[in-house]
Amino acid sequence: MQILSFPEAATPADLRAQVVQLQEQAWPSEPGSEPCADAPTHDQALRPLSMVLVDEGTVLAALDILFKEIVHGGRRFAAGGLSTVVTNERARGRGYGGQLVSAAREEMRAQGLDLGLFTCGRPLQAFYERAGWRVLPGAVLVGGTAQAPFPSDRPGFDKVTMADFFSAAGRAAQASFEHTRIELWPGEIDKLW
Repeated sequence: MQILSFPEAATPADLRAQVVQLQEQAWPSEPGSEPCADAPTHDQALRPLSMVLVDEGTVLAALDILFKEIVHGGRRFAAGGLSTVVTNERARGRGYGGQLVSAAREEMRAQGLDLGLFTCGRPLQAFYERAGWRVLPGAVLVGGTAQAPFPSDRPGFDKVTMADFFSAAGRAAQASFEHTRIELWPGEIDKLW
């Protein structure tokens, strides 16, 4: 078993096709629409990095890390977030997803980011905590754009914000990210990572 990383657009075609199939398992397309392995899932301005856990050519789990500079409390931070985390439904319950999520956290640290943050459904909180992430108390991510905000506390959502602070600047600012609205602004494609 091995973990491989590629810029999303440079993921080998056979692996990319498997990732799209896994995403389709988790988030089925609208009836009548066909997923396309050739089309990127994410806004390329967010420099998506695809990570896959592979065993003998079979993708068992996949995720993408998105990168963006954010401004919070008047300071700039290099931030990353997890997106499209998925495990093959036939391989669930064996720790593959957690292994990949943990590796992604270490990849963010290695990339020199100040912090990693993302939202997840409340039932998945313990899964991410086992992989080293922590709840960011009272934090709300505001996605979308300034003209069309997409907050994580919108009606019908039951999200928590997960985070880790990697750099000295990130750790020093950690308290300022708690109990606040964090303007992520990833755009129209990846409204909320």
